[in-house]
Amino acid sequence: MELLINFWNQMTANPLLFIAVVLTLGVILVNGWTDAPNAIATCVATRCMGPRAAILMAAVFNFLGVFLMTMINKTVAETITKMVDFGDDPKKAIIALSAALFAIVLWATLAWVFGIPTSESHALIAGLTGSAIALTGSFAAVNGGEWVKVLYGIVVSIVLGFGLGWIVCKVVTKIFYKANRQKTNGFFTGAQIVGAASMAFMHGAQDGQKFMGVLLLCLYMSQGKALPSDIDIPWELMLICSVIMAAGTAMGGKKIIKSVGMDMVKLEKYQGFSADIAGALALLICSVFSLPVSTTHAKTISIMGVGAVKRASAINFGVVKEMALTWILTFPGCGLVGFLMTKLFLMIFT
Repeated sequence: MELLINFWNQMTANPLLFIAVVLTLGVILVNGWTDAPNAIATCVATRCMGPRAAILMAAVFNFLGVFLMTMINKTVAETITKMVDFGDDPKKAIIALSAALFAIVLWATLAWVFGIPTSESHALIAGLTGSAIALTGSFAAVNGGEWVKVLYGIVVSIVLGFGLGWIVCKVVTKIFYKANRQKTNGFFTGAQIVGAASMAFMHGAQDGQKFMGVLLLCLYMSQGKALPSDIDIPWELMLICSVIMAAGTAMGGKKIIKSVGMDMVKLEKYQGFSADIAGALALLICSVFSLPVSTTHAKTISIMGVGAVKRASAINFGVVKEMALTWILTFPGCGLVGFLMTKLFLMIFT
């Protein structure tokens, strides 16, 4: 609590720090707005819940995911804080961090306007990396040992998402093969709501920790302190992050819901349940092993795995190609924006 009080006092006295924190909260809000709807997309697409009720549910479980998972396992937040080095000058570090966050908000907002389910996780990592390189003028600012976890996370989430999607859907199909479709609809309506809640919880757990890592960077850099090896995340920070993310989710994201849940694969209720459970399990496994992964990535890949059980042609590969292109462009694109914005911010504020 004392650390946060000191932090607040420094924010009010340091306009640059204040801007950095506001931008961080803005990124969290945009994440809840644009990324969290992926968790409930299939639930809405199969008409298990209406959009308004599903968005409200996602907001609640995003809140719980941020708060509870961080208390159990905070390794994803630690990975983000150690990924790049902003140097020893507190003023320049805060300027660079502000520039990176501005780049992330810009990138995510443009993706939302066009209804593309971009990965805020990848944008966050790319923006921070580009900014750190611009500040120090060297790739030595990037901690390769931590950054490589991002690459591991991409590969693992693809394998787990697709594999678990296929396996869960195949098992469900075998178990209910002879069951009356009308009678099972009621069961899978309830089951898919549980699956969507699980996805929303894990979205909060993964993405909430990433952004708390950024807030911790602001917290320590503003005081010229090095981050400790074992980070203690104040519960007040968890609360702030979870409330802002829940608020962003409550603002909605119908474009994203349509793109993920309706355009990519035409799903039935049992398929939607399978995709949600597979995506949530993939995120849980990655979280346990401190791999920062994209919740959008894990969910869309699990939907593809489910679609492949029926037949490969059930997947709309045009939408998949669009998503893959977005992911590929995010690292160099948002990284470059972060780099350029940092150079601009340094020219203006120093």
